[in-house]
Amino acid sequence: MKLHLNSGNGLPRFTGYGSDHVLIDGRRFEASLLLSARGIEVAPWAGLGFHALTRAHFEWIALRELDILLLGTGARLRFPAPALIQPLIEARIGLEVMDVGALCRTYNILVAEGRNVGAAVLIEPV
Repeated sequence: MKLHLNSGNGLPRFTGYGSDHVLIDGRRFEASLLLSARGIEVAPWAGLGFHALTRAHFEWIALRELDILLLGTGARLRFPAPALIQPLIEARIGLEVMDVGALCRTYNILVAEGRNVGAAVLIEPV
């Protein structure tokens, strides 16, 4: 699906998504990533499935000092175990879990509002 942007503040945004990719400013990414004001970072969970997520992955995210993290769990909604997300709680980072399409739309809205948000995208291997 292609997304249309109506404002820009110089920060990268999602411009589309599919079952095996996301588009950021028109560039296609087929591996898991973290998008924030810091830019596009290759995620340490790249190439892994949802069930392979560990506490260390969330510790890595917690170092980014975000206010809120959107976690896109692929085509369907899946919640990580509470023990895994403890680093986010300790860092006082809010967590919203959603499918990738909802993540793309929500991230763009929050960025337009000037929020300190990160988007953790899980693109599972086929």
